[in-house]
This record gives sequence, structure tokens and C-alpha cells, in this order.
Amino acid sequence: MKSIKITKILFGILILLVLIPSCAVNPVTGKKQLMLMTEAQEVELGAQYDPRVISTFGEYQNQELLTFMREKGTEMGKISHRPNLQYHFKILDSPVINAFAVPGGYIYFTRGILAKFNNEAELIGVLGHEMGHITARHTANQQSKQQLGQVLLMGGMIASKEFSQFAGYAMQGMELLFLKFSRDNEREADRLGVEYSSKISYDAKKMADFFNVLNKMSMGSEHNGVPTFLSTHPDPGDRYNAVKSQAAQWQDSLNYTNWKVNGDSYLRMVDGMVYGEDPRQGFVEANVFYHPDMKFKYPIPGGWQLQNSPMQVQMAPKDGSAMIVFMMARQKTLEEAAQKNLADLKLDVLDSKRTTVNGFPAIAAVSQQVSQNRQTGAQQVFKVMSYLIQDNNSIYIFHGVSDDANFNNYFRIFESTMANFSRLTDPAKLNVKPKRIKIVQAPAAGTLSQTFKNLKISDGQMKELALLNNIELTDQIAKGKLVKIIGE
Repeated sequence: MKSIKITKILFGILILLVLIPSCAVNPVTGKKQLMLMTEAQEVELGAQYDPRVISTFGEYQNQELLTFMREKGTEMGKISHRPNLQYHFKILDSPVINAFAVPGGYIYFTRGILAKFNNEAELIGVLGHEMGHITARHTANQQSKQQLGQVLLMGGMIASKEFSQFAGYAMQGMELLFLKFSRDNEREADRLGVEYSSKISYDAKKMADFFNVLNKMSMGSEHNGVPTFLSTHPDPGDRYNAVKSQAAQWQDSLNYTNWKVNGDSYLRMVDGMVYGEDPRQGFVEANVFYHPDMKFKYPIPGGWQLQNSPMQVQMAPKDGSAMIVFMMARQKTLEEAAQKNLADLKLDVLDSKRTTVNGFPAIAAVSQQVSQNRQTGAQQVFKVMSYLIQDNNSIYIFHGVSDDANFNNYFRIFESTMANFSRLTDPAKLNVKPKRIKIVQAPAAGTLSQTFKNLKISDGQMKELALLNNIELTDQIAKGKLVKIIGE
């Protein structure tokens, strides 16, 4: 009994030694909170995440808009609760409607969400909201919780959980991005977003209007496996009225004569922005995946789902019993790439050969991985077909994986995709263009519906465009008003 008591006392002392140095004062509340990292560690973590974020989504080039975000974001940071923190702002090349922050001052907006804003005030309000997650240390607190219990949300987006290691090894460390905030965190971030945007003289009521647009769009679900804004930023309840009320209070307390909205200037900054999926980065037509920019194509199995990102392409049947992953290698030779990538997956090579694929030098291999199921303790065997294909200085990798029992059934399906990788030469596919936002003037006064008719917009597209402009089809608009339409 005595030894048990001593053990408990020692365990208690150990817990205190862990927790006492980790109690930090929250910059927003002024209260102590459990934090398993210092501010320096938080900044270092953000610097580590940033290149992974960019490589996963790609960076969208719009220098005018990015400069605006950096200037206003830096101005806002100086009046925030963490004025000495250096903030970083990036635009991601993704159609997903989301914005998020990671520890250390890194804030990201997708082109998908930027396309939905209709004025500077909406952008600044959401930017302030994301900054609020950083200043209140919500993002750092998420990482602290994650250190206590790892949560993996990226990797294996469409594959079954048992195959996620084969898709996810290239995305290790991305799991923090889309952990869901609590509703209390959201209330606090909303309040801070109102405060920060108001203090730099923007009309924070417009942030509430934008959240209302997202609700109308039902943006709470995931988009091709990647979470959208309302799925990672849950509505804390009565968000619209709360933000409107808080904005009114700040406007009453501050002595600004002009609350900026700046619709026209914002619309001009997004004129020409890519809208929706960009086919230049890959698209599927008649069970063939085409990549115009990289000039290759390959067939995909009939009935399989496909998800495309700058880092990798994933394909899987609906029942999740197999998966094909396509990605690029960083090594310079086929032999180096084969050795490194198969070793990373802890694969034992059963057979390997040099070959060619439509004139490209290649290595084809069949491997297996024997492991133990953590839940059942039973032995599990995965088999993998891999093709590594060299096109000048680029090396592409296919991995086809299933369990041992099903591998022979999928062998020909895997091979049919991998061995039919080829050069894309069809001008119709090579020259495909993305849809873009076009900013035009209303040719005459009238309803938005009449304006769209004057601009030759089809009836089927009017509802989407009305939501994109956050204007009802029956609303009256003046001649010359700037509106968004979609073109090439």
C-alpha cells in the first residue's frame, strides 16, 4: 500500500512538472491557460507548416489582391492583442470555400472564398476572424490538444482508413489544418474579428452578411474531401445578429466618420480570377485523367471516384476495397525514387523489373507490407503494385494497393491504369481553359434578373450568379453597377 501511495505522489509531481511551465497567460482574456508550447515554438511550428500548405494546395497568383491583404492584415495585426507577432497572408489555388489559420501568425484564404466576397469589408472581417483564432491562441491550443491525442484528418481522403497510410505519407503533418474549432472559440473569433476590422475603420456588419451567404449556400459539408468554412468554423448560434450587434457597438464607440465597404475596388481586384475547378491542373473526361499543364494522360478505372490535388491524385472504388495513388517523386533517378518511396512505405519488394511505358523509362514492382491490426491484433497483409515512370527530369509514381485477398482481382485494373500512362498531344485537351470571374457593368437600370438577360446569361445560371453577387434576382440595380458573371 505504501509503495502505491508513493507512486501516486510521484505521478502527481510529474503531472505538475509538466503542467506548471505550460500555464501561459492568454493575450485576449488575460487568464492563465494550459499551453504545451511557447510562443517561439508556435512561430516555429507555423514556419514548418507553411511550405506543406503551399505544396498541398498550390499558391494562387494575384499580386494586387495579395498586396492588399498583406497591407490591411499588417495594419490590423498592429492593433490586435498580439501586436508583436509577424503575420503572414497567402492565397491558395483551391476552389474550396475556406479560410484558416495555423499557429504563429499564418493566415490562408482560398481563391474559392475570395470569389464569394463582394467587398473589402467582407474580406477584412473574415481576416480579422482568422486573426482572432491566432491572437486568442485557439490554433496553438488545438496543437496542444493534438499532442495529447493525435487526430488525422488529411490523407486517405477517399480511401478506406486501412489504406490511408499509403495515401497519407506524403501529407504527414497536415492534420492540424482542419481540426474543428469549438463554438466558444467561434464566438470569440467573431467578436475579435468585429473589433479588429472596426478599429481599422471597416464596416464589420458586412462580415455577418457574408456568413449569411455561406449559410444560404449550405457550405457546412466537405468539398471533395477537403472541409469548407462552416465545417471547420461551426455556427456558434445566432451568429448573424451577434456580429451585427457587436459591430454597431464598436461603431458607436469609435469616432470614424466613414465606415469602409469598398465594393467596386474589391470587385476589380478579383476580375479575371479562376472560378471553380481549374482544368489546367487536371480533369477527367470519359474515364481518362488529363493534365494539360504537365502534358500527360492515363485511364482511370470505370466507376472509381477520383480526387485531385497539387500533391497527389487518389482513385478508389466506392466500397474502398482498393486504391490507386499518383504523385511525383523528388529523386533524380528511377532507382533512387524506387528505393526511397518503397522504403518510406515499409514495403518488402517481391518482384521488380525495368520496363518502358509508351516510350518512357520505368520501373514496375510488386511489394507487400505485413503488419498487425492495432484493434484486433490480427496479422494483416497489404500488397502494392508500383510503377515509377520518368519523363525527362520528372518522375511520376503510381501505387495500387489492396489487401492480400483482393490483390489478384485488382492486378489487371492497376496495370491497365499505370501501363497506359502516355503523352498528351490532343490540342483540344491541351488548350482547355478554366472559368473565370468577369466584372461587368449593368447596361441599364432594372432588376438583377433583367440585367442578366441583357448580358445574355442563361436562366439556369442566374440563381448561382445572384448568390455569387449576394443580390436577389428581384432587386433593383442601377445602370453601371459592377456585377460578377462567369466567363473564360
